[in-house]
Amino acid sequence: MRAARLIKMVLLLQSRPSMTGAELARELEVSERTVARDVLSLSEAGIPVYADRGRTGGYRLVGGYRTRLTGLGRSEAEALFLSGVPSALRELGLADAASAARLKVSAALLPELRDAATGAAQRFHLDAPGWYQTPSTPELLPAIAEALWDDRVLTARYGRKGTEVDRVLEPYGLVLKAGVWYLVARADGGDGGRGRQEPQGRREGHRVYRVDRFRSAAVGEDRFIRDPDFDLPAFWAERAAQFARSILREEVTVRLTPAGARQLPHVTDRVAAREALDAASDPDDEGRITVVLAVESPDVAYSQLLGLGPEAEVLAPPGLRTRFAEAARRTHALYE
Repeated sequence: MRAARLIKMVLLLQSRPSMTGAELARELEVSERTVARDVLSLSEAGIPVYADRGRTGGYRLVGGYRTRLTGLGRSEAEALFLSGVPSALRELGLADAASAARLKVSAALLPELRDAATGAAQRFHLDAPGWYQTPSTPELLPAIAEALWDDRVLTARYGRKGTEVDRVLEPYGLVLKAGVWYLVARADGGDGGRGRQEPQGRREGHRVYRVDRFRSAAVGEDRFIRDPDFDLPAFWAERAAQFARSILREEVTVRLTPAGARQLPHVTDRVAAREALDAASDPDDEGRITVVLAVESPDVAYSQLLGLGPEAEVLAPPGLRTRFAEAARRTHALYE
């Protein structure tokens, strides 16, 4: 987009003494002729871009010109990266910072480009919560986010399995998954991780906590040293995959028609369905295959596979097969 390209050109020239047309063209992925036209547009809009002639010439900003884009504060810049999730901004207590950041960006844009933010907001929106649930904001989320932004130790009480436990945590990241907030943190042996080497076994690895299960959370004065190699997206992807596998503790054997095989990934866990189909038996004379499917429990398997109707025949375990046979009899009675 031309608006973004013009902004990037100004920032490039602001960060370097001068740049040749070829260098700008390479950075902006356009032709040198387009660079010349963009420079002319910037000059007409009042941006003091000057062209030096000759073999060693190029483009530069005159008189120490600085765009106001760099006037963003830390919290405003951080909030701007989250501005596509307005509900998350409100829950983290960053709505005002994001609003101020957007105003500064708008003020720095060329007059004909100042509707860009509104135009984008009216075309793209991320709705984080899942369907059929009322999203709620955990009361302690702003305090936890405050500790997270500043790498401060968090002293918390957490509800788990009917009991409450006290934890001293090093907050590494917050994740919003289907409308539920999760904290990724490292539990410490007692000193808050203030840069000292821990004895073997005293510091736990990174763990995941549901924010709505915290009963109290106090931001400490001490800062911890963040592991520079920690990758939040990679950690979350791995942990989510582990969780999905961990709940699939049982197996059912199912004979599927070709239509049932196509529909299986849509009614049960997609990864489990794909693994089962990849290891399926050869088709029988009627084109049906037999698969061994990992499931959470027989009850969950019953509710999922029932949607396949006559395209699936449960072979094992016997108790689940009996439930399907009874469901078939009752359904037949209804339509007889």
